[in-house]
Amino acid sequence: MKTLEEKVLELAKILEDGKGENVCVIDVSGINSWTDYFIIVTANSGSLAHGLYKNIKDFTKENDLQIYVPHRKNPSGDDWILVDMGAIVVHLMSKEARDFYDLEKLWFNGRKIR
Repeated sequence: MKTLEEKVLELAKILEDGKGENVCVIDVSGINSWTDYFIIVTANSGSLAHGLYKNIKDFTKENDLQIYVPHRKNPSGDDWILVDMGAIVVHLMSKEARDFYDLEKLWFNGRKIR
């Protein structure tokens, strides 16, 4: 059986193979009470973000995980899709949104594992 960290790293690899860019994994378990890992991915188009989201859905089915409710940070666009799986939160972001919100800097106390 895979550990949670192994699942996170496998999902990060799937997102990278699916053409997601600058995939970053941060372990926030020691500094956050509501999730353990962030996966932050740049998706250069809305269609790419939707394709990556489909990859995430397929991964959850194969690994006994659940997506709670996907959220668009901008309801009219694809700048930031947040996918909450409980212990894992995936941020699919446009380059502009990623540069603006700079989550890696915000969560600098987390342990970068990829």
